[in-house]
Amino acid sequence: MNKSVASLLALSLTLSACSKAPSETTEKAQPNAQTSSVSVSLENLHEDIKVLASDEFGGRGPLTEGETLTINYLADAYQQAGLVGAVSGDFLQPVEMAKITPDQSMKLQIGDLTFDAGSDFTARTQQIKHLVNLEDSDVVFVGYGINAPEHQWNDFADVDVEGKTLIVLVNDPGFATQDDNLFTGNAMTYYGRWTYKYEEAARQGASAVFIVHETAPAAYPWSVVESSNTGSKYALVDDTNNASQLPIMGWIDVDAAQAIFAQAGFDYAQMKEHALTPDFKAVALNSQANLKLRNELDMAKSHNVVAQLTGSEQPDEYVIISAHWDHFGTKEGADGPMVFNGAVDNATGTAATLEIARIMANMHAQEPFKRSLIFVNFTAEETGLIGSEQFANGSVVPTSQMVALLNIDGMNVLHETDYILQYGNGLSEMEDYLAAAAKAQNRTVKMDPRPQNGLFFRSDHFSLAKQGVPSLLFMSLGDTDPDYITHKYHKVTDVYAPDWPLDGMQQDIELIVDIAAQLANNGDWPKWQAESDFKTRRMEDQR
Repeated sequence: MNKSVASLLALSLTLSACSKAPSETTEKAQPNAQTSSVSVSLENLHEDIKVLASDEFGGRGPLTEGETLTINYLADAYQQAGLVGAVSGDFLQPVEMAKITPDQSMKLQIGDLTFDAGSDFTARTQQIKHLVNLEDSDVVFVGYGINAPEHQWNDFADVDVEGKTLIVLVNDPGFATQDDNLFTGNAMTYYGRWTYKYEEAARQGASAVFIVHETAPAAYPWSVVESSNTGSKYALVDDTNNASQLPIMGWIDVDAAQAIFAQAGFDYAQMKEHALTPDFKAVALNSQANLKLRNELDMAKSHNVVAQLTGSEQPDEYVIISAHWDHFGTKEGADGPMVFNGAVDNATGTAATLEIARIMANMHAQEPFKRSLIFVNFTAEETGLIGSEQFANGSVVPTSQMVALLNIDGMNVLHETDYILQYGNGLSEMEDYLAAAAKAQNRTVKMDPRPQNGLFFRSDHFSLAKQGVPSLLFMSLGDTDPDYITHKYHKVTDVYAPDWPLDGMQQDIELIVDIAAQLANNGDWPKWQAESDFKTRRMEDQR
């Protein structure tokens, strides 16, 4: 992270608790006459999704042949639509990173128990090392692994975890109790995200963290953890080879966790209950952990794809429309290679950016937008928002000159809905734009039905929001297809279907074009409403 976690976390407290403040933007965010005749091509969408999610593209894994095919396809499509490359005339922004592939033959030993990689636990690292050796590391249960002074909560009080292996619970106490007065109740805070737990453990000097996976509080089954963490992962590399990162970042299945607690003479359920109290103290589990994490390392260059329509009056002010192009690539299975095609997540979002670019390029040719529009497809979202983190460093466009970001991550491939989902509440004036555009379509705004999943912290817009850019997330994963999360999300079954009606995609694309066109012409700079590090950063940029 580029800013202090203490101040960053202030925003997470607002996700369910903030009410919307009055905003001048409510008057500005009116239906845009320029978009009244927008024509979305379902034929284009079908073709783009089919190609991007094809076996030929191999699951669009970064640093694979699938990346080369994908970024070339996107660059060609933008060029054919009449856009120009935004990276000094090029469409490709290099993202230097390490590809880290852990050896899945590893075993985790805790006391007398031995666990198998994949089925029982996962382990990876972002340190640039061929071997991370966890040797006779004391195992400690630290509850939720949270240090939150503003909540008078510190799971690390009175315990030294230097060099130790930590077992922590997923999500946060508010979700576990559904108590609105504890953290933010059902709505996840950043304290509940696995990224925070690893970051805090690293600050505390731990050698390893294993987050106990349970489907309800994690919001996805173990199969998602396994598919997301057993293959190659990617990391930006600092000048210390990421020495400050947590040495071992792990997950452990709840059955394995129960066995670890039982071995130490504790009941897992009772210890979970104890961890829900602010006076919880860390508990030694009377065992030591041993693990040899061997990694294959490849230093390589991935790419974001960045295209631009240049504004006629304020060309150095930018409205950003984004989606990540990557997925999990191809992995070896028991019966041979398995392609993770990622059709909905996120070939749909990527195809949408292409179609929006075509539409807005045609609009621009008829009546030029005053501001510039940038379309960016990020790499390595699935492994930690890496491409968007690189873009957020401002080397292509300074974040202070970004008006707003519209980020697409998984679209509704089925029929139209009478609502649009909103992630977060009372965060920024972008929500007024969303409401006005929805109203123009005779739709309502529906709050995120799964605030406990913390989706605001889990897609590429978060990298830009941390730098002060007001953002909207457009996501429909599992909303119109109840089977999606359980049986398709991050699985080989997320594949293209030629009989998808795509009416929902068309509807949302029209809405996104409406908002983008307004911002490209009206001179407004949407403001953050919630008091947060994000708001502070934007105010500093605009001084």
